[in-house]
Amino acid sequence: MQFKKYTKQRNESIQGLRSLKDTLPKNIKKVIHKRGLIYSEIINNWKFIVGDKLFKVCYPKSFKNSTKLGVSTLLIMVKRGHEVDIEYSKKTIMNKINILFREEVVEKLKFLSFDEVKKPIFREERSKINVTNDKYKNKINNVKNNEIKKSLLELTKVFKEK
Repeated sequence: MQFKKYTKQRNESIQGLRSLKDTLPKNIKKVIHKRGLIYSEIINNWKFIVGDKLFKVCYPKSFKNSTKLGVSTLLIMVKRGHEVDIEYSKKTIMNKINILFREEVVEKLKFLSFDEVKKPIFREERSKINVTNDKYKNKINNVKNNEIKKSLLELTKVFKEK
């Protein structure tokens, strides 16, 4: 490979294959670094930041960078019932994140609880549940072979479970 000097964007560059990060202009690199890198690094190091016990019950959902009106905030999804554990370890989580980046990146943590077991069923999903009953009920009953009829009914049961 040959080295080129004095190009428009950087002093030295390597001729040949380059990564996407090296081909981007400096201004865009700064924007990506500020917005995307922080959140992706938090996700990559989440187990180290919160520990094994809390890693199983929470995950980062989004990161909002600081603006003129607000502070930088990390939104964390927490399983219902474990909010108190996360609240007690709030300062240690913020400290570990700020130590990871060697500057104050996160100033505030927000928690949203979710219930993993019960999920709300929307109208579209309700209609999908009864699709086999309504649409194919008459067709299955018209089948003369009993073995095929039983297998079709078992197949519809499997689809209902999913």
